Amino acid sequence: MNEIGRGVSEIRIHVLGEWRVLYVAKFADAVYVLHAFQKKSQQTRKEDIELARRRFTQIGE
Repeated sequence: MNEIGRGVSEIRIHVLGEWRVLYVAKFADAVYVLHAFQKKSQQTRKEDIELARRRFTQIGE
C-alpha cells in the first residue's frame, strides 16, 4: 500500500465478508492502525485510501 505511504501494509480478513486493516509498523515504538473497513467491491474505495493517507500524514513519515 505504498500509495498511502511508505511502509504501509494490509491485513486481509475473510470472515463474514471481506475486511481490510491498513497499518504501519516501521516505527520502533508502536504499530499504528490507520484504518479498518469492510470491502464490498474489488476496488478499494477512494475515501478509504484518503482517510488512511491523512492518518499516516498525522503520525509523520
